[in-house]
Amino acid sequence: MKVAAYRFAGERHVGQVLAGDRQIAPFALTLQEAQEGVASLIGRRTADLETLSPVDIADVEIEAPFPRPARNIFCVGKNYRAHAKEFTDSGFDSSAAQGEVPPFPIVFSKVPECVVASDAAVVIDPAVSAAIDYEAELAVIIGAGGRGIRAADAMQHVWGYTIINDVTARDLQGRYSQWLLGKSQDTFCPMGPFAVTADEIDIGDTTVQCYVNGELRQDANTCDLIFDIPTLIETISAGVTLQPGDIIATGTPAGVGIGFKPPKYLRDGDVVRIDISGIGSLENRFVERRS
Repeated sequence: MKVAAYRFAGERHVGQVLAGDRQIAPFALTLQEAQEGVASLIGRRTADLETLSPVDIADVEIEAPFPRPARNIFCVGKNYRAHAKEFTDSGFDSSAAQGEVPPFPIVFSKVPECVVASDAAVVIDPAVSAAIDYEAELAVIIGAGGRGIRAADAMQHVWGYTIINDVTARDLQGRYSQWLLGKSQDTFCPMGPFAVTADEIDIGDTTVQCYVNGELRQDANTCDLIFDIPTLIETISAGVTLQPGDIIATGTPAGVGIGFKPPKYLRDGDVVRIDISGIGSLENRFVERRS
């Protein structure tokens, strides 16, 4: 099932996306329940939820599936081999001492307040950073929480998937030798436009692509992940209790701006589109902040 959070007539709703992404049928949720976005569906049997009369998607404002996640988004660095090499070679990699390919997953986070929807502006603030980069990522949505989850059982804890652009200020990432500030600037986590339940896509064979102004920059498949989704869930939950609605961004493929020589950083007016098969297209324009 493909679902979305959206606004219609000034109120937030959550609905099932239908008719080749042209219509959306709201679930029979209270307005209070719908405030949580797609999180309101977790723990329910979506197949049993009543849907109301559909409306045209063109008539609604699509929001991020999780307009404000309950806590930080878990993210994974250097999880595709070719990207691990390009990042290690870039000089911005504080984990380079571990080698080109990390022996264990590199986990960091983005604050929930940086989430924005597809079609929302991503703000470039030249007073803060001059090195803004894009990172196309498949994100896992946790359904059943837990601690100490074994990899063999991990997929039973997955509710579904969405798309994230892990926007990064590379100069801040390098300056502070850790990744939270460079990853968590305002608007630096475009998410959506849709979420899909786990049965909708083959997670071992899902295409991840990223275009900048129509130019294909990233083109990979989830079969290329160094650490697969069960391993990531096992690693994070070993000492951190995962909660329903937690989000794990699984890493980005090669082709990010820092991998080019000279780097291809984003500029005012650039448009980044991320396509993930079975989910949809996340598209955002990057706009310079005017004081």
